[in-house]
Amino acid sequence: METTRQNKIARLIQKELSEIFRLQTQSLKGVLISVSACRISPDLSVCRVYLSVFPSNRSEEIVKNINANMKSVRYELGTRVRYQLRIIPELKFFVDDSLDYIEHIDELLKK
Repeated sequence: METTRQNKIARLIQKELSEIFRLQTQSLKGVLISVSACRISPDLSVCRVYLSVFPSNRSEEIVKNINANMKSVRYELGTRVRYQLRIIPELKFFVDDSLDYIEHIDELLKK
């Protein structure tokens, strides 16, 4: 069970990361990245970030690219939240495929 502090920090990180990705994907036409969830460890050192990518066929490639450039994303996050957080957590990015799963279930139910 997550504490209030974990929830507040996760919401802050989610908000700032979504803004970072919005600014970075303006140059890429037809790509939309949204941060669907953030889960932070109890010691506030590791944050698991779940990304929803449109179009979904490029999601693995984009998340792999983001993980390769994780240090620059963490640095950008650190410059934005430096007055709210003492230590910037290590970021780990994962694909959130819940929308694809819902769509697949919906197709199965229509048959």
